[in-house]
Amino acid sequence: MEKRGQKIQTRMQFARRIGSWFLLTLFLFAISLGFGIWGYVYFEHLPLVDATLNASMILGGMGPVDAMKTNGGKLFASFYALYSGLFLVIVGGLLLVPIFHRVLHVFHQED
Repeated sequence: MEKRGQKIQTRMQFARRIGSWFLLTLFLFAISLGFGIWGYVYFEHLPLVDATLNASMILGGMGPVDAMKTNGGKLFASFYALYSGLFLVIVGGLLLVPIFHRVLHVFHQED
């Protein structure tokens, strides 16, 4: 990251920075999806494909596909849905960090 007195990064350097933040968000998505799949398999005893579908739908903000049958599954689905909503906001912020940083750096650039 450039400091206040430094020149603005080139477009290629900026693209690399955005790419690294994108890879970080993909990694966080993979961890979150894996946790959701595990929860549906563990609490609801769903097959792997059905657990993946439910976890993906909740993580994407759509809602579950299968009705939860166990109390543990219902509690897991409710907490996972709350986590997923907050997670989407955080990931959106992470993806905007390099853009906001560059805009602020341009405004503070000395002539």
